[in-house]
Amino acid sequence: MPDALVYLTSAAALAAAVFAGWHTARSYRFSNPLFYAVAVVEVLLVVCLVWGIVAVTGTDRDVEKALYVSYLLTTVLIPPASVLWGIGDKTRWGTGVVAVALFTVSVMLIRTHQIWVGHG
Repeated sequence: MPDALVYLTSAAALAAAVFAGWHTARSYRFSNPLFYAVAVVEVLLVVCLVWGIVAVTGTDRDVEKALYVSYLLTTVLIPPASVLWGIGDKTRWGTGVVAVALFTVSVMLIRTHQIWVGHG
């Protein structure tokens, strides 16, 4: 998977996490702009998933394929789950869950890249 795609997606997830954290700090409920930010991250994650699956099936490098694909699938599933939680929780902590989830996605993407390049 290209470095630029991983780092772009990770940066987008971090930016959306900061935006969600700002919502939490201001005691704002889940908003449309936050939804759109998470949607952009989700689209990038789906691109990473498709690219990653195609890349791992066509490579001869020593990659733990099941671990790699499971990380990619998990990163795609976390944002929608956090959005459902964030919309359902009418307190400020609904957006806090989204912030933590997006930070987690960013870290998992970097870990996925480490698996791809062979660092563990």
